[in-house]
Amino acid sequence: MLAHMVFFTLKDDSPAAVERLVAGCRHELAGHEGEVFFAAGSRAVEFARAVNDDQFHVALCVVFTDKAAHDAYQAHPRHARFIAEHSGNWRQVRVFDAYVGGA
Repeated sequence: MLAHMVFFTLKDDSPAAVERLVAGCRHELAGHEGEVFFAAGSRAVEFARAVNDDQFHVALCVVFTDKAAHDAYQAHPRHARFIAEHSGNWRQVRVFDAYVGGA
């Protein structure tokens, strides 16, 4: 499986802007073919240990069956629409892709 994890840092980090991006993730990025797991949400601010990275506002995690499913998701019109609608408020986007296996 391929885990696609994205961490968004926003220009406008108001609660409304954070929720707008989370809702956009759920609307445009969930339910793609080959998706095994989907989750999107805001940073858990109560975790403030030295090892916690707090330089993001919204996290997205999508696990795909394989690289081909991920590649199809990247090329899908809903993915392009998500970027067009939300990228204006992104200060930074960090993407981490990893091959993973379940227990």
